[in-house]
Amino acid sequence: MIQDTQKRVVSGMRPTGPLHLGHFFGVLKNWVEFQDSYTCYYFVADWHALTSEYAEPGKIKGFVGELVKDWYAAGLDPEKCVIFQQSQVKAHAELCLLLGMITPLGWLERNPTYKEIRQELVSKDLNTFGFLGYPVLQSADILLYRPQYVPVGQDQLPHLELNREIARRFNYLYGDFFPEPQAKLTETAKLPGLDGRKMSKSYGNCIYMGEAMDSVRPKVMSMLTDTNRMRRSDPGDPGICNLYPYHRLMTPREQREEIRANCTGAKWGCVDCKKVLLTFLQDFLEPLQLRRRELDTSPGLIGDILNAGNERARKEAEATLDLVREKLNFNF
Repeated sequence: MIQDTQKRVVSGMRPTGPLHLGHFFGVLKNWVEFQDSYTCYYFVADWHALTSEYAEPGKIKGFVGELVKDWYAAGLDPEKCVIFQQSQVKAHAELCLLLGMITPLGWLERNPTYKEIRQELVSKDLNTFGFLGYPVLQSADILLYRPQYVPVGQDQLPHLELNREIARRFNYLYGDFFPEPQAKLTETAKLPGLDGRKMSKSYGNCIYMGEAMDSVRPKVMSMLTDTNRMRRSDPGDPGICNLYPYHRLMTPREQREEIRANCTGAKWGCVDCKKVLLTFLQDFLEPLQLRRRELDTSPGLIGDILNAGNERARKEAEATLDLVREKLNFNF
């Protein structure tokens, strides 16, 4: 069961589509490990999804349950962590409003992620108040639970620092209250997409956690490998091969050593290496998909998980918000 005496971790994910292996190794694997050592609040960030999907909000509703399925499949246990839905805990919106009153506009405009995402999603009009102000909502998401840690990769440190600046400004204006959450730096396993670029739904280069092997197999067989290896008789270099990071994460060490020797010695071609990967990839995906099917065969279980998590999150968030109102002398 969840222990309140433990230090806290807060993190969330937007429900914008099925999760892929990049999500698993980059985020979920760490989340699963944290739930055994910390009190963890993991939320479905459906309000955040609106910042880019506002034109088609109906899609978000369907993805909420699918996201929880993927989390459960990865090993998140609702008996060990709080799994909840952001929009069902209204305190997030009120604290966002209050923090927005004190957040300088310049802080939001210099946010590096703001420019990066606008460049990446050029097909969408992101000149909106919601998109510019999403770090304020994110700060509310985090600070409501007064955590000690927020799991981030090295590239997300500037973003967390903005959240910390907002906490510092609140404390300066109204007295010490919010702890400044520290980065829980995670070892982000680099898993490239099928074409060598970052694995991303927008690039169409993903292997999804819930994807059937009949679909995965042709993807793997068409994967980009060592571009310097022109003929089967040429020695390969696993260090620059797009395939080898998959072996590093899913293939046992003994087999990896054999793969490396056969590749560098030109004893195997890339097709041989892909066939071996498919065996271990299937071994990896099957337990995840079996666990996911538990929720498919018990449709009410997703609602039960979210309802219980929402209730637990509401209780904690409202307690924090009551104290915030006191600090602001807004406890009418």
